[in-house]
Amino acid sequence: MALTLAEASKLSNDILLQGVVETIVKDSPILQRLPFIEIVGNGLTYNQEKTLPSVDFYDVGDTWVESTPTFEQKTANLKIMGGDADVDNFLKTTRSNIQDLEAAVVELKAKAVKDKFEETFIYGDSTANPKQFDGLRKLIDTTTASSQVIAAGATGATLTLSMLDQLIDAIKGGKPDMLLMSRRSRRKINALVRASGAMVESDRDQWGNFVQLWDGIPIGVNDWILDTHTVSGGVETGTTGGDCSTIYAVQFGEWALCGLTSPGGLIVEPIGSMESKDATRTRVKWYVSLALFSSVKAAALIGVKD
Repeated sequence: MALTLAEASKLSNDILLQGVVETIVKDSPILQRLPFIEIVGNGLTYNQEKTLPSVDFYDVGDTWVESTPTFEQKTANLKIMGGDADVDNFLKTTRSNIQDLEAAVVELKAKAVKDKFEETFIYGDSTANPKQFDGLRKLIDTTTASSQVIAAGATGATLTLSMLDQLIDAIKGGKPDMLLMSRRSRRKINALVRASGAMVESDRDQWGNFVQLWDGIPIGVNDWILDTHTVSGGVETGTTGGDCSTIYAVQFGEWALCGLTSPGGLIVEPIGSMESKDATRTRVKWYVSLALFSSVKAAALIGVKD
């Protein structure tokens, strides 16, 4: 069964782990909703759904035509992500009356883990860096023309609301669970809606944060999505040197876009006293990856200009 990071942490009695997970999740729209499957081993080989089989009507005595779905075999390997947080024992002893120094240092390390995951969630490329898992841009493959890559224009164009509708329609089998974009793209949507005389819907998530909605779909802001992509011939040719951005539509779930993790998920491990210095070390680590089980559960609107 796939569980979000927050739900999985509730099954643990580790108070430090629960605090780290809360720190990570409350500011990350992705980690609030992305479910994770625990896998045994260092990777998962799965069949990605490409096309559905066809069905037809027949008369009595007709020859029935066989049709099967098509799949593409994919492999997602778990990658090691994390970092160490050292707290000087002298500072811990003399400053703890003002603030719990160890808790503050571990919290900052947790936020760094969140930032690294969100960046890799978009731009991860195991070909360019074998230590990373493949991110959303690679899984959709915005460098190749397909039904899941909607181009705003041959070299990019100003965003329109109809482009958003087209992006949503690219997700089959229900609406997307989230529209993921940069802050610039969100500001553009707000401006377009206000210009039409309306207001963007909003709601609160379970953490009390305001969430904007488009067509009832939560808008998630990812600070790592660049507004400097280059587009040529209706495909992305680079992530720097241009003035375009990308908006992603995703559906989360075990048969859609899902995270992969080792049993236990995110780990907060007290290493203890260091030999080489008067400090105590805590390690935050995560064996994690990403899998897209159906190609029609994620889509990208590329070439979005301000």
